[in-house]
Amino acid sequence: MTEAMAEPMVLVPGLLCSPALFSHQVKALGGKRPVLVADHTRSDRMEAIAADILAVAPPRFALAGLSMGGYIAMAIARAAPERVTRIAFLDTSARPDPPDREADRRRLVELARARGAREVQKVLLPRLVHPDRLTEAGLVEIILQMAEDTGVEAFARQQEAIIARPDSRPGLAAIKVPALVLVGEQDLQTPPDIAREIADSTPNAKLVVIPHCGHLSTMERPDVVNAAIEAWLGA
Repeated sequence: MTEAMAEPMVLVPGLLCSPALFSHQVKALGGKRPVLVADHTRSDRMEAIAADILAVAPPRFALAGLSMGGYIAMAIARAAPERVTRIAFLDTSARPDPPDREADRRRLVELARARGAREVQKVLLPRLVHPDRLTEAGLVEIILQMAEDTGVEAFARQQEAIIARPDSRPGLAAIKVPALVLVGEQDLQTPPDIAREIADSTPNAKLVVIPHCGHLSTMERPDVVNAAIEAWLGA
């Protein structure tokens, strides 16, 4: 694909994540194609968030989402499949939220309202990155700042959307465009088995498992992620 033909790209961040989640990808790809990092903070249902993004997205685009962003990408693919030229699911799941998670999610929202979104991100941090990265002050600060930038009320809306999200597995077979399914080998939130389930159910999907990497793969192993994205974009 030549640069003149390169389609735009829409990137959808995860829970309590800002555009900083994709800073390495925007830097690597932005000179080759238009790149939009979607706003996923204004609505409290997946379908409504998808509609928010589709309202401002280009007519046709490559789509990638990480974690909650993957849930939203699935919703976009259901709502407007004719607009998605290819799709990437990064460290995400197609399953609905387990019933026993709702209480935990609501407790985190209450914690955020009492002590701020940064404090919630501190609680979540051990599940977000590889254990070896927890002492990496620069990376940790960016992750905490993303939560602060997202804010408490946006976090509450995101949690409501996650709690109510549908089971996306039945719709995966309808996705016919080139698909990338990428996951950190040590991802505790959405482990490789969950990624394999998506890849096995999605036609034209390639599974990439990144060694020594947790949930926030785009920040932890950006060079490896960028290489996988470049290959997917050229498929």
